[in-house]
Amino acid sequence: MTPRIMVHGGAWDWDDSLDAGKHAGLNKAISVGNKILLRGGSALDAVEQTVIALENDPVFDAGTGGYLNQDGVVQLDALIIDGEKLDFGAVAGVTEVQNPVVLARKIMEKTEQNFFVGDGANKQAELLGIPTIMNKGLVTPQMQEYFNDRRTDGPSDTVGAIALDMNGNFAAATSTSGTPFKPAGRVGDSPFYGAGGYAENGIGAAGATGQGEQIMRALLSKFACDRLRGDTNASSAAEATAQHFQKLFGESMSAVIIIDNKGNLGAAQTAPKLAFGWVDEKGMIQTAMNCKNL
Repeated sequence: MTPRIMVHGGAWDWDDSLDAGKHAGLNKAISVGNKILLRGGSALDAVEQTVIALENDPVFDAGTGGYLNQDGVVQLDALIIDGEKLDFGAVAGVTEVQNPVVLARKIMEKTEQNFFVGDGANKQAELLGIPTIMNKGLVTPQMQEYFNDRRTDGPSDTVGAIALDMNGNFAAATSTSGTPFKPAGRVGDSPFYGAGGYAENGIGAAGATGQGEQIMRALLSKFACDRLRGDTNASSAAEATAQHFQKLFGESMSAVIIIDNKGNLGAAQTAPKLAFGWVDEKGMIQTAMNCKNL
């Protein structure tokens, strides 16, 4: 089976001057995941390493360079899903881990639980051998300035990756620091199984981004994959998902990326912009700020 990978870097209405950095970051991250898939690696490894690359890129709202909350703390959320086993690991409110997607995977594979939050998630990192850092290590000068200005509106650049490997296994992963200047403890859709992401062998994988409260209410990624259970392809499922979301919530911002079990790709958005990328049928990496370019 030909492996496939798709990545998103958030859906919002950011200034066009930020596009170049997003294109570059997406391209680099996709290259990481695609190399894993092409050498026969697993979809799980591909999405984890792709998201790590995005977490380490301060252009995006995940990991280093994440938004500070109202208390001046970077709180991180992440999710990883194994479509073969219908298993997942998730964390929320993490403050001492540079790459929360790594912790999410360790939780899935090394513990009897699936979801840890706050200090408990930080403690799990120590127990699972993941290095912890001071929270200030996640703060970039740009985000400190943003916090000092007390601006409460801005792009929410959650990141995510979905993949299909040569063995037909699907996986999905997401990571975010949430919305700018959020109340301490606020958690959006990103770490929630079925909302921020979903993957199921034989069906497909999906990742969602946008306004988290509404995406959670719609279980948007699970909704998208459920559209694939008949003869609907990824493109049609993505459009149906966007229409469903818009019917429920009007002009609320969202986007979804999908891979179906035949390796078809789909994306749709209700937000003005969607930063996303994929590998085309010729093996070339493509990135775009609008799903009309897919």
